[in-house]
Amino acid sequence: MATQTPQRVRGTQDMFGEAAARFERVVDVFRRVARLYAFRPVQVPIFEATAVFARSLGETTDVVSKEMYSFEDRGGDSLTLRPELTAGIARAYLTEGWQQHVPLKVVSWGPAFRYERPQKGRFRQFHQLDAEVIGVAEPSADVELLAFGAQLLEELGVSGNVTLQLNTLGDAATRDSWREALVAHFTDHRDALSEDSQDRLARNPLRILDSKDPRDRPLADAAPAIDDFLTAEAGGYFEQVQRELDAAGVAWTRNSRLVRGLDYYRHTAFEFVTDALGAQGTVLAGGRYDGLIEALGGPPTPGVGWAAGIERLAMLIDQPATVPLDVAVIAGDGDEATTRALAAGLRRAGLASEAFTRGNFKKQMARAAASGARFAVIAGAQGAGAGEAMLKDLGSGEQRPVAVAQLAAAIAAA
Repeated sequence: MATQTPQRVRGTQDMFGEAAARFERVVDVFRRVARLYAFRPVQVPIFEATAVFARSLGETTDVVSKEMYSFEDRGGDSLTLRPELTAGIARAYLTEGWQQHVPLKVVSWGPAFRYERPQKGRFRQFHQLDAEVIGVAEPSADVELLAFGAQLLEELGVSGNVTLQLNTLGDAATRDSWREALVAHFTDHRDALSEDSQDRLARNPLRILDSKDPRDRPLADAAPAIDDFLTAEAGGYFEQVQRELDAAGVAWTRNSRLVRGLDYYRHTAFEFVTDALGAQGTVLAGGRYDGLIEALGGPPTPGVGWAAGIERLAMLIDQPATVPLDVAVIAGDGDEATTRALAAGLRRAGLASEAFTRGNFKKQMARAAASGARFAVIAGAQGAGAGEAMLKDLGSGEQRPVAVAQLAAAIAAA
């Protein structure tokens, strides 16, 4: 019986060619813009103790109750593949002594895992960009992160299709008063709510506001607005965020129904949304989470951050240009070892090179032309003396013998 070939697990992806190039383009631009804003790269484990995510995401959220990949390891500990990156960074802030670096401005990127229905741009193993500022309570941190996100989208060439939606969640006093009013409003109309929203009413009433169920929309749209409950301090904070965004030239629009369900979120909440993927979709989102570090057992510590899906951004960008070789090294009448040694020397000099040794000279030249390289170096060519190789401009066809030790300099000067 023939052995059946294992298949790719549903909700995962294999990337090659254009897909891989798009992915790398997003990450490369992210890393470059992060350096412009003086954010430092960090990496944290892709799995943590389950309690890290249960505390940070909330025991009653759908992510924790339905979507996390949790398992018991051989030592009997409950571990979870990270469904997002912020909680792991917050845990590391507490356990690795990163408090000494406050204000801590960090970025990270990598895979995350959620068991949900795979669809366009959404996978069970997906990849995120992540940016965090920990230890800064002022609105300036929110604005810097928003400017970072806006510049990232601009340099990826997708900002024309994206709108920044902004809201405030107020301070603790604001949130408590608003939550109480929302519970009263939705309780009065409980029977008209969807089953999911009836469940949310008891454990997470703010989430009813962004329900997509048509039964919930009229009630959500008629719900009390947070502006009616803002304290003077919370209102002043939000006004300063708006002023600084305007001064920084970051365009935004108010969405008073944009919420975050967990109690540790405060003040600024935001989403960069697009309709370029069909239905309106979020490509970058975040907010201020001043209670997160405390929820993980640390002291009260302000923080704000955002995450973006690499796959979704990769779908929005133009197809990246293929990066051609600098040099195609051709064996010609030379031996394979000499040809490969020439390629190795050019690589050490910083020139992207490939050795073509198979087939006759005509086939080697055809492959060199197809590679997109500007130059060919022919290891064994008539007219080249001892210690020389022929350097050929594949655009003009001009060629000349050059000393092997001078090849890199001759190519750089051309």
